Amino acid sequence: MKLTFMGAGSTVFAKNVIGDTMLAEPFHDMEVALYDIDAERLEESYILIDAMNRNINEGRATIKKYLGVEERKDALRGADFVVNAIQVGLYDPCTIIDFEVPKKYGLFQTIGDTLGVGGIFRGMRTIHVLKDFARDMEEVCPNAWFLNYTNPMAILAGFMQRYTNIKTIGLCHSVQTCSRELLEHLGMEDKIEGRYERIAGINHMAWLLEIRDRDGNDLYPEIRRRSKESLLNDYHRDMVRFDYIDKLGYYCTESSIHNSEYNAFYLKPGRDDLMKKFNTNYDEYPKRCRDQIEGWKQQRDEIMAGGKVSHTRSHEYASYIMEAMATDKPYIIGGNVINNGLIPNLPADACVEVPCVVRKNGITPTYAGPLPLQLAAMNSSNIYPQLLTIEAAVTGSRETLIQACMMDPHTGAVLSTDEIVAMVDDLIEAHTSAGYPIF
Repeated sequence: MKLTFMGAGSTVFAKNVIGDTMLAEPFHDMEVALYDIDAERLEESYILIDAMNRNINEGRATIKKYLGVEERKDALRGADFVVNAIQVGLYDPCTIIDFEVPKKYGLFQTIGDTLGVGGIFRGMRTIHVLKDFARDMEEVCPNAWFLNYTNPMAILAGFMQRYTNIKTIGLCHSVQTCSRELLEHLGMEDKIEGRYERIAGINHMAWLLEIRDRDGNDLYPEIRRRSKESLLNDYHRDMVRFDYIDKLGYYCTESSIHNSEYNAFYLKPGRDDLMKKFNTNYDEYPKRCRDQIEGWKQQRDEIMAGGKVSHTRSHEYASYIMEAMATDKPYIIGGNVINNGLIPNLPADACVEVPCVVRKNGITPTYAGPLPLQLAAMNSSNIYPQLLTIEAAVTGSRETLIQACMMDPHTGAVLSTDEIVAMVDDLIEAHTSAGYPIF
């Protein structure tokens, strides 16, 4: 089996996914192709992955590295699986642009990788690169599965599934951690083992629609009681999602700091009282980027000094998908796929996150049914900016890109239409000047 990892400079994530796969029985002798456009980061990842292979896999896997556009087809040639973890434009310059230009207009963001102006522009510049990946894959590995982990998930997975011939699925780790973290937070750890759950919606805003204990008892009444109590009496980093439970009736998959900017409720200019109440803060993602850069430098230095690289199989879906396809042993994931009626009260061409069954013949999405109306409304407020972003990228339309930003709930709540037009033009110019043209 050949696994190609696109964006191997995402060293820690590459370690997790590739290490997971090495620990899966069918893949000890696999070939790993590491691909990146940054020579230094690629070399660092190669050293780490090679050391891990020797430490946890007796050196049985073959590790190769490929640098730049010139070697991309060679990296992909004959691949069975392609894992995508690229970040087009990196923190510097593009994430900085995504955050700093909107600030000039009074628009502040928390994460900016999924929706909002930051997510929309990240999607635009990444689709350019995915078009090239798809063309190469159609030529040199047409039967490979493209496992996408790059955000904005719904925009990118939606584009790939609608506008390329590649077999692909969008993957996130927020589904498999959702209910466990909720139960732990509420002191209901005794309900974790043997629980049944049903989750569906869109990436980063999929809903915990149903949760029962091992005996079939509905856990939501107690969850609602305890979360309301916590909302009134405690102060923690999940206040937004607990407010979702209180006002909408259901919990969702991604963190409160993410969800605070997917709507018009929690981030309002001059309303520091709201930010304090819901424990949110602006510029969270740039801070995380800087911390990760510094953290990696320390880890890299330890590895280069001869530190042993160990690994325990994580909960990331990728290795389990590969294993299920190799063994034909069914495995259930939360996957991002084109709706086509899976959730009847969301648009047909939306990218939705629903349970999917993985077997040797591929990945089969399952019917999730209609969402409670208030949840469908929340999802739809995000879906239409996502669809407009894809449309803008496919058609090259500045007007459609402006409309995508206008329809974003947070942006529209803060800025006027004329301000949005001016901001989008400034963002286009800033990205072009930095070498990452949007069109």
